Amino acid sequence: MYMQVFTMDLPHHGYRASAKPRARAAPPAGDPLLFDDTSSAAPPMNSQGFYTPGYNMGGAPAGGPGGAGVNNLFADPMASAAMIYGSSLANQGKDIVNKEISRYVSVNKLKYFFAVDSKYVMKKLLLLMFPYTHQDWEVRYHRDTPLTPRHDVNAPDLYIPSMAFITYILLAGMALGIQNRFSPEVLGLCASTALVWVVIEVLVMLLSLYLLTVHSDLSTFDLIAYSGYKYVGMIFTVLGGLLFGSDGYFVALAWSSCALMFFIVRSLKMKILSSLSHDSMGAGASAKPRLRLYITVATAAFQPIIIYWLTSHLVR
Repeated sequence: MYMQVFTMDLPHHGYRASAKPRARAAPPAGDPLLFDDTSSAAPPMNSQGFYTPGYNMGGAPAGGPGGAGVNNLFADPMASAAMIYGSSLANQGKDIVNKEISRYVSVNKLKYFFAVDSKYVMKKLLLLMFPYTHQDWEVRYHRDTPLTPRHDVNAPDLYIPSMAFITYILLAGMALGIQNRFSPEVLGLCASTALVWVVIEVLVMLLSLYLLTVHSDLSTFDLIAYSGYKYVGMIFTVLGGLLFGSDGYFVALAWSSCALMFFIVRSLKMKILSSLSHDSMGAGASAKPRLRLYITVATAAFQPIIIYWLTSHLVR
């Protein structure tokens, strides 16, 4: 009777009489786990297929699956062959473009006109605005090759005309905006007009030199450079008008026009009139010096007209 009572009380205290080992039971499906059992199971993963933040990745390989994919990409012979083929096509296209450009424009000669530095730019700008005190206007040569602009302030360049043209367009847009007259169409018309006038001026100069059979070292790039220097005077003129009104505009116009005319005459004189000794023989040779002088003076006198034409509508 006593043993029966004892066996009935054991479950009440949470013990079993049997010493048989108890197997681990799975938790109920509905109850969440307080701690994940990672002793023998695979690392837990979320619904998106990534490891949970609590999983220790210290045992993973150093390269990782991403690095292995990149290495496999470069190790793939098809991918390497495609990269090599693409590079060869790009190099062939570059060579073809350079060859086509070289047929019409000498790239090496074009580089000569952009061989400038900050010191040359400052000296050239001062020469364009204050040319009256400059004495030596002759372009220097080294072994029958003219020195680059950075070594000779008298050498023509295309850097200043290019930058001056862009600055003029920006300044024109600002002037039109101040007057509430800005529009993309008006700014585009202003830029195209300024560019077309330079092209017309260069073509007229080339035709005049051809008709007079002037044998000089003036190239098309030289004429573009000398014609493009007017943009510096145009910037100075527009700034004078914006800062000081109509009076400042006309004062700046007169100063920049006179300075540019003096600069053009002295520069082209060394190029055009110095070639008289090479072709002073033949009929009509006595009239050629006067015609060449007329061309030089006409080119210089044309600059104030263009400056006024391209800047007068920007200042009111």
